[in-house]
Order: sequence, then structure tokens, then C-alpha cells
Amino acid sequence: MGFSYGFRPGRGAHNALDAITVGLLKRKVDWVLDADICGFFDTIDHEWLIQFIEHRIGDRRLIRHIKKWLNAGVLEEGRQIQQQEGTPQGGSISPLLANIYLHYVFDLWADQWRKRHARGHVIMVRYADDIIVGFQYKSEALRFWNDLRDRFRKFNLELHSEKTRLIQFGRFAAERRAAKGEGKPETFDFLGFTHICAKSSKGQFMLLRLPMRKRMQAKLREIKEQLKLRRYTSITEMGQWLHSIVRGWYQYYAVPNTSRYLVKFRRRVAWLWLRALRRRSQRSRMTWNRMYKLMAIWLPQARILPLYPQARLKAARYDPR
Repeated sequence: MGFSYGFRPGRGAHNALDAITVGLLKRKVDWVLDADICGFFDTIDHEWLIQFIEHRIGDRRLIRHIKKWLNAGVLEEGRQIQQQEGTPQGGSISPLLANIYLHYVFDLWADQWRKRHARGHVIMVRYADDIIVGFQYKSEALRFWNDLRDRFRKFNLELHSEKTRLIQFGRFAAERRAAKGEGKPETFDFLGFTHICAKSSKGQFMLLRLPMRKRMQAKLREIKEQLKLRRYTSITEMGQWLHSIVRGWYQYYAVPNTSRYLVKFRRRVAWLWLRALRRRSQRSRMTWNRMYKLMAIWLPQARILPLYPQARLKAARYDPR
């Protein structure tokens, strides 16, 4: 389906982020269902999965090979443990099988539900097992949520009771919540970004996408631990490694309106590097003036890389419906 992203050629995370952004900006969406599946990769039903694969593939040798692969099990402390459900974590074909499973369990069903039951605007974006659905009317959102819960139970899947949320979110959410005396619209996380209802300098609705705080903190902790292990390597080697880390962070998170957070991330990386270099010796002469020179050489400057979502999707002739 067109709203399915993740582990598909030419449909990466940024494409899914663009789709949800344009949908929220262009459609009359006032409610967002953030659906979370409990242990999805561990609960895929093998019998249903094989039936779904057989719907398109008639080669019995390939079906037999997939069955053996699913039943191969995993090694834990030298012991082989058989798996009656789920796909092996880290398996190269697991994402493809997961997409097949959700194509039949969710995609086809959700598209038919929208055509049969929805009277208002509905937008959908699925990236692997991360699902975001936007609705114009709360009543339809609640009905979809209930029907989705029943649908998943038929295929051994379950929505997470605490992480699955329905929130008021969209162009009109702030004004309608203010009229009721409620606070600001809640936020939701999707593919590493926190999505926030905001306003531009002209007072128009703007969807603000910022790097998730816990993702940034986790990455900085990882860098801190790695710097401890690399403390006595050459500055050149450390600089090359940090350059690749910061550049990779920018390539993913350098979307419009995130410049301040990119600068903050670069500064935090520099501070961790400075601490690691100072701890090389009790007589370290590493100062911030010297660190600024190293930053200029090895840590790339923050720069917004992608175009605005509307421009990219307009060029691709994308229809967020």
C-alpha cells in the first residue's frame, strides 16, 4: 500500500516523516492514534505468515525453506531454543516477512475500513511496526481503535495498552483545546522525532519536529562510553570517528527547524571529547581554545540538509490520502 514505509526500496524513514507531515498540514486531521504493537517481531504467528506468503508464492521449495528458517530457533548460552512464533531478531529477512504479515493484517484491512466507515479525512502512515493514523472525527478514531484491537487479536497481535494513545493533534487542536480550558496539545513520537503543534512567526499552524530527547541522551551516553575505550588512541583517529558520528546524526536529524538542537548536539560531543582528552594525563593542557580548533577540523557544522516536506512530496506527486 502507498502508506507503507520501511524496508522498501525508495521508502525510507524521511519519506514516512514527510508523509505524516504533509497529511497533518493538508488534511482536516484533529486526532492522532499512535499505535504500538506489543513485541511484534516475537509474536508473529508462523501459520498465518506461511498462508500469507503462499497467497503470492507457489514454489513449494521456497515455502519449505522459509519454514525451516522460521523453526531454526536461536542459541542462548550454547543451547538451541525452538521458536513456535515470531521471527529471529536481527535476521536479514525478518523485516521483509514482517512487512508481508502487516500488509495482510493491517494495510489491506485499514484501507478497506477507511473506504467503508470513514466520513471525515483519514491519513495513515506505517513504518514497519510503527503506525500513525490521523482522523478528522474523534468518534471514528475510537471506532477504528476498537476495531483494530479486535483485528489484531485474530492474528496473535496485541496493542500495547499504555503506549497506544489517541491524542488531539493538528491544525485546530490548540484553539479547540483552549476553548475548553485545556492545556497545549500533547505530542507524539515517530521515527526518532517528537512531533509538536506550533505556530510560525506569522501565527500559522506549523508542525515542529524535534529530535527525541531520550534518543539524543542515549547517543551521547554511547559516545561517552566509546571515548573511554578510545581515550589513548590518537587525536586523528578519535576525530575521524567522531566526524562520522556527528555527520550521521546530521544526515538523519537535520530537518527544518532543528538547527538549535544540532548545534547543541555538536557542543555536547565536543565537551565529552574534551573530558576524555583531559583525563589522559593529570597534567593535561587541553583547553577550550585548543578544542575549538579540533572542532573546526573534525566536527562538521550543523546544516539543514533536506528540503521542506511539501516541496519533496510535491515533486514526487504524492497524495497523502
